[in-house]
This record gives sequence, structure tokens and C-alpha cells, in this order.
Amino acid sequence: MSYPRTARSWRRTALPYPLSIVPSTETLPEILGPHDVVIRIHAVSLNYRDVAMLREGGYPVPVDAGGICASDASAEVVALGPEASRFKIGDIVAPTIDLEALTGEERDIDSTALGGNGPGVLTEYAVFEDKYLVKLPSHLSWEEASTIPIAGITAWVALNRLQGLTKGATALLQGTGGVSMSALQICLAAGIRPIITSSSDVKLDKLKQLDSRIGLINYKTHPDVVSEVLRLTDGKGVDYVLNNIGVASIPDDLQILRKRGGRVALIGFLEGFEANWSPSLLITLMAKEAHIVGLLGGSKADFEALNVFFAEKEVHLDPLIDRTFSFDDAEAAFDYLSSGKHVGKVVIKL
Repeated sequence: MSYPRTARSWRRTALPYPLSIVPSTETLPEILGPHDVVIRIHAVSLNYRDVAMLREGGYPVPVDAGGICASDASAEVVALGPEASRFKIGDIVAPTIDLEALTGEERDIDSTALGGNGPGVLTEYAVFEDKYLVKLPSHLSWEEASTIPIAGITAWVALNRLQGLTKGATALLQGTGGVSMSALQICLAAGIRPIITSSSDVKLDKLKQLDSRIGLINYKTHPDVVSEVLRLTDGKGVDYVLNNIGVASIPDDLQILRKRGGRVALIGFLEGFEANWSPSLLITLMAKEAHIVGLLGGSKADFEALNVFFAEKEVHLDPLIDRTFSFDDAEAAFDYLSSGKHVGKVVIKL
């Protein structure tokens, strides 16, 4: 039940933009609250949002400019408050991403997402109330487990909400970042055929080696992605589109969908927030009886459901990890993620 009184961390600098990250020292409480849990963080995986927050206008929600960075971690329980009975010392856990979204039924849209306007996890030790923690699958390494929270939950909700995971369906995954790679693992485990786009044959060649079921499209050499997707699906279109690009690509997304009941999940904004399309697009939406759903991750309940799925399917997430950095090299990890050279997740090991 012992833990240090201080912990190293990485924080964003204060305004003005552009922000950077700097090392800092945190003080841990000597006396824990009734439901407090002290966790020792072993690995942190980064998301595009972590670097977007450093740029003015790069992230659509105001964030704490001086806050501790990052949201996705795998950790070990090292101390418990007197009434924190949901966990025991040594449990492998992660904090849920949005502290105001535990059941998925909440109606308050003022997000307190970790690493933004909520506490961050790029620190050696942290304290959370037990209601905010989730047990992670025990068969995963620290690095693998750290990739689940935002990327895994977002992919899970995008594929699973509304019609659920449908064996034999097809999903278009835009790019080779963390959410797309998490969705790839979920698709393969659920019997859904994934099609992935990228501008790099090197990245696509890496994916080709993972599984022969993966459809691959280089949108530089095949700029008409709609035609290429229809070719790969024998003209039927896909059941799911996981849109990492932003609202500008919605017209193409709808063309790619199957004739009835397909789904576009808006999960990213890699190309910003501007769009130039006509309201007549609604005719296509109606004709295809399509769904367009905006997502900002998911709830604690979604997190727990995903962990059950990974455990039951014995899914290993090693293919998600592109590169691992040490805690002292956190700045290099952020720079590497910003470069766009990664295929999957960038992880910081503590």
C-alpha cells in the first residue's frame, strides 16, 4: 500500500500557442479519500488529439493549456482508499476516458475527457476514484493494453452502435492511425472485412502481411476512392465508413455505402472542419437510408464491453503498436506522431 509522494509527468505549456510539452513534478496525497485508488502507470499510448491540442485551432474543444498530457494508459493498482472495494492491489486497470460518461446514458455534453480538460495520464503515478477505473484484459502486455482506451473504444462504438458487429459485413477505414488499426483488429476478430486507405505503399505493404482479408487502397495512385471501393466490393459498397478525414468527405462516404442501412461514423478531423457540399446531399442520405453518427469516444460501459470482447476473442494488439519510446523521450514520441510516419499506435513506456 505504499507509493511515492511525488511523480514525474509531462505537461503542456501555458498559452500562447503553439504549445509544447515540458517535464513536471506532481505531488501525491498523503491521505487517500474513501474511494481513491493510486495507480502506477506502466504505458501510455498517444492519439492525434494529443498533438492537435498543441496547435491553435487544432482541437475543437477548449483544453487546459497547462494540463498533464495524454489520455490512454495501462496501470497497476498500488494503493486503495478505505472504501475502494472494487479493486485489489496488483489489478491491471485504466481510467475511463470521459469522467462524465460512465453509463452512456448521460445527457451532459460538457466533456471532461482525460488529457484535455480532464486530468492527464502521462505521469508515473495518478489518483482516481474507483468508479472511474476499468479492469483491462489480463492477456495483454502493458503496451498493448495502453492502446485500448480512446482508439479502441472509438472504433468499437463506431462499428458496434446501431446495427452491431455483423459477420460478413465490410468496413472502410480511412488511414492507418490508431483508431483505424484498432478497428482493423475488431473487424478481423468479428468476421468483418476491412478496407484501408493510405497514401503510402510502405504502410499498405505492412498491413498486407497481417491478413489476406484486408482490402488496400492507395488514394494517391487511385484517387477515385469511391470507384476503387465499389470494385473491391463487387459494386455493393460497404456497411461501415469510419471517417477520420472530417466533414468534407461525407459526399464520398455516402457514395461508398451500401444501398440501405449503411453507416458513416464521424470520428476524426485530419483535414480540418471546412466542407463544401450541397444540401441536396440529404437526398442521397434518404435514398440510402443511411446513418451519419458523430462520436467523441465512448463511455465506461463501452470500455468494459470492448474489454470483454478482446478477452473472449483473445485478441492480441501487438500489430497496433508502431513504435515505443521511453518516458524521458516523450517529446520525440510527440514529434514522431506529428510526422505521420506511424502505422498504428505510438506508445510511451514508463
